[in-house]
Amino acid sequence: MLPYRRVPPGTHPPEDPAYRSTVLRHPLEPLIQIPQTITEITGPSYPYEVVGPVDNDLTRQHAGPPMGERIVVEGRVLDGNGRPLPGALVEIWQANACGRYAHEVDTHDAPLDPNFTGTGRTLTDEEGRYRFVTIQPGHYPWGNHYNAWRPAHIHFSVLGPGFLARLVTQMYFPGDPLQPLDPIFNSVRDPEVRQRMVSSFDIDLTVPDWALGFRWDIVLRGREATPELA
Repeated sequence: MLPYRRVPPGTHPPEDPAYRSTVLRHPLEPLIQIPQTITEITGPSYPYEVVGPVDNDLTRQHAGPPMGERIVVEGRVLDGNGRPLPGALVEIWQANACGRYAHEVDTHDAPLDPNFTGTGRTLTDEEGRYRFVTIQPGHYPWGNHYNAWRPAHIHFSVLGPGFLARLVTQMYFPGDPLQPLDPIFNSVRDPEVRQRMVSSFDIDLTVPDWALGFRWDIVLRGREATPELA
């Protein structure tokens, strides 16, 4: 079970008028903390045995290779004391290299890639480590305000043994010029905390002549917790 996330005030995004969707989705009443019981610990649970051998390689899930620049994304899932969390289900979803999601509600005027669905999953190993091979996601317009574009990012979900133990967040890339302009990224007010969502380029993780490497750890609680960001 993922531990309860006790984080300093201001770590997670508040209602932000600049990000219009948060106004519609923000709770109208104070949140109520419900203690975990045996029900949350024992189920419902995810059938982890269905994770396939290429589920973590988004470049090998179809008949041919996808368009775009290959990247490797690797990191660890840690608790607040820096201890690894083995056996956690890590899922990702993202836009393709042209900045379009393989989803019926995405009407962005950009090409779909028949060889890229944009979803993957894997289990962390005994050291809490996960690894994905994917394509560098493209930027895309999102209609929140005039000339609004989203920085390149990958959505992450981390699941423990039960569906109720879940963290949803986003990973960004270093040096993206759209980050200072993005209300979603900047809904995390503290600049230091905000940088926890930005991966780092790693030459040792980079595969020569094949793919760039990016490293990004996910911390579940404590002072270094990764912000939740849908």
